[in-house]
Amino acid sequence: MSRNIKLAPGELYHLYNRGTEKRKIFMQESDYDRFLVLLYLCNSTKPVRIDDLTQGRTLRELFTNDRDETLVDLCAYCLMPNHFHLLVREKTENSISHFMQKLLTAFTMYFNTRHERIGALFQGKYRAKHIDDDRYLKHLLSYIHLNPVKLIEPKWKETGITNHSRAEKWLENYLYSSFLDYSRKGEDRTERRILHTSALEEYYDCTAPSDFKKSVTEWLDYQ
Repeated sequence: MSRNIKLAPGELYHLYNRGTEKRKIFMQESDYDRFLVLLYLCNSTKPVRIDDLTQGRTLRELFTNDRDETLVDLCAYCLMPNHFHLLVREKTENSISHFMQKLLTAFTMYFNTRHERIGALFQGKYRAKHIDDDRYLKHLLSYIHLNPVKLIEPKWKETGITNHSRAEKWLENYLYSSFLDYSRKGEDRTERRILHTSALEEYYDCTAPSDFKKSVTEWLDYQ
């Protein structure tokens, strides 16, 4: 992996990558859904069984698979049309590398078959940034979860948000990030199985849904 940091157990990292030549890696709803399921299945010491994905089971049913030990604590995520963001904590030596290799290989195999293409899907190896203080962690949680706003206001960071309430509503209905898992705690959401939300509690008080939502959306006014 191209990076200047050494990943260490117990530490938090921001992982991200985009499609090669900035191409879309999520072309349709089923692509997003498959990536979410792979976030769950690949986060396991068990190998990913392709048979589980092809034997008539729905993708939602795969969230009930027994994973044994997980490789990483996945704390937050956001999927965008041509890139993704993950916030993870490494649990054991090289567990992030193992997880990401499984995830990106499995999704590339799926995507190339589904969309009848060959070759690399992602722009090189994934990038990783160390989360080294609480202030950066709070900023990063907002940064990750505000990404979808660019889909309705592409220049909001440069020119400011034009409609705050519209942006909030958009985030509350965006299905491909963990914003809903934190801002609507207590609701039954299958994708919640992906996350290990308690991993953040020692760094950041994100237990109250209203407080989390406010801490994220207030950044709309400061970009």
